[in-house]
Amino acid sequence: MTSMSSREQILASIRRHLPESSPLPDGDGPWIAYDDPVAQFASVLESIGGRCVRAQSAAEIERELMLVPEYANAQRVVSTIPGIGARAIDLAAVSEPHALEDVQFAVLPGHFGVAENAAVWVTDDDLPHRAIYFLCEHLALVVPADQIVHNLHAAYDRIQFAGPRFGTFIAGPSKTADIEQSLVIGAHGPKSLTVFLVG
Repeated sequence: MTSMSSREQILASIRRHLPESSPLPDGDGPWIAYDDPVAQFASVLESIGGRCVRAQSAAEIERELMLVPEYANAQRVVSTIPGIGARAIDLAAVSEPHALEDVQFAVLPGHFGVAENAAVWVTDDDLPHRAIYFLCEHLALVVPADQIVHNLHAAYDRIQFAGPRFGTFIAGPSKTADIEQSLVIGAHGPKSLTVFLVG
């Protein structure tokens, strides 16, 4: 009779003491909902270091941005929103994403936002280089104000991929709190996030 190694003894003991399996939740809710999802979105975004601005048009967004020193003084701006960023870099003319490493400000579209956690769903639809979301120093996302859903369950119901594509949620500026228990903003991505809710 061969004796078991310590590893085999531990694994055998774990197998003997496995908890009974639990059924998966049905996923039917009810889920959290808010009286004013837009106000909830704005409140959560500000609590995680972002900024939410209501606007009626691209011209109003441009005026608001000109009050932001990081935008007004930026030499390298990317914008895919018509009417914003007249001096913006043409992304279609950039062949290599590494050429975007010194972009100071980017203004890009968001498809919808989530009131529960202030996340904004973004994709690379009509965007030649998705890396710009993460390479720019400061990021502004433009989201239709009527496209704020209450919670992530509603958000996931909206996401559909017919084939291989890119999509992700962005919530607030880049941050980390694992270095000496100190919150660092802009640790490995944009230093600021402004969400413009249009309409």
